[in-house]
Amino acid sequence: MSTSSRRVVVTGVNGISPLGNDWSSIRAHLRSYRNAVQRIDEWDVYDGLNTKLAAPAAPFELPSHYNRKTTRSMGRVALMAVRASELALEDAGLLGDPVLSSGRVGVSNGSSAGTHAAIGDFGRMLNEHTTAGINATTYIKMMSHTAPVNIGVFFGLTGRVITTSSACTSGSMGIGAAYEVVRAGKQLAMLAGGSEQMDATASAVFDTLFATSVRNDEPSLTPRPFDAARDGLVLGEGACTLILEDLEHAQARGARILAEIVGYGTNSDGQHVTQPSAETMAIAMQLALEDAGLPPEAIGYVNAHGTATDHGDIAESKATAQVFGSRMPFSSLKSYMGHTLGACGALEAWITIEMMREGWFAPTLNLDNPDPRCAELDYIVGTGRELQTQYVMSNNFAFGGINTSLIFKRWRD
Repeated sequence: MSTSSRRVVVTGVNGISPLGNDWSSIRAHLRSYRNAVQRIDEWDVYDGLNTKLAAPAAPFELPSHYNRKTTRSMGRVALMAVRASELALEDAGLLGDPVLSSGRVGVSNGSSAGTHAAIGDFGRMLNEHTTAGINATTYIKMMSHTAPVNIGVFFGLTGRVITTSSACTSGSMGIGAAYEVVRAGKQLAMLAGGSEQMDATASAVFDTLFATSVRNDEPSLTPRPFDAARDGLVLGEGACTLILEDLEHAQARGARILAEIVGYGTNSDGQHVTQPSAETMAIAMQLALEDAGLPPEAIGYVNAHGTATDHGDIAESKATAQVFGSRMPFSSLKSYMGHTLGACGALEAWITIEMMREGWFAPTLNLDNPDPRCAELDYIVGTGRELQTQYVMSNNFAFGGINTSLIFKRWRD
């Protein structure tokens, strides 16, 4: 392969999400203008946990080859990632292709953590001084790179494994890192994305920061990104994998092309672990624009990170307005499916691509009165927006001040 700059396209995608596990189901849910948030009664047993809200993934079935032998090293987070990857490979026409074991295909994927129950088994060892419950696969299930490693083993991938365990940017960094590897000619294709499983301990992380919604009896009314009455985020779960492929290779095999990835920017705030910086968020977007060789006015829609947290929404909206001005159509998919943490960057990229292809963009649910502290933008509300555009941007921001921005181009045959 040439090491000159290559064009990178998306030839397959699929996922598991609170809104459904295929685009037709997700589209129907988006157009119903209903979120997937539920009250989780099982969380009532946790003394001190204020939030009881979450958005579980839609039920999914596993074929018979997901048996005890093939899944023994998988917790739920890896299982969802592997199944999403299998469906994405099938969508791309690459499932079972010899290229997967050629060393020229790899995986770039991440999650905030491994399976929480496995982490708990080691916690029990520390607290109760017993190794009861720990077995040969406990660590494999809990490790931060459990998803990409299990993907690689399940499909016999012998190329690169890149672990992007960076909380809320795990999925978007998975895509960005894969894009850079394929563009550099180091791999023909990459399975890129992220995953996360729902767990009360994950909600507790944000609950202790007073960053979770406690509208426990009003799940349909929360989260409320950018709204003056927002009271915090709601966690969700899911997984999503995009197949990123060298354009020439994709065209040579007659692959269907969904979109082209043309820009990626990432940086860090370098200031505070949990307080975001609008200035460096804006620089991440500018880096993506520079990478794509595009002026700000070329972007027709920005998919927001939009967590419905107090400082996060303000900083993000100000950063977006700084780069694009007040004209930018802007909405948050977390208003539908909650914050899926390691999966959100990939799920939101997938849905943003599909909305671009259809020329219709979902609104931010529950955005009745934009917070006056948020910047002026063209917030999409109500019944969505019919909009034709050649370029869209999808942004994500994580604890530690890690910022990512992806730009996708509409593919025209």
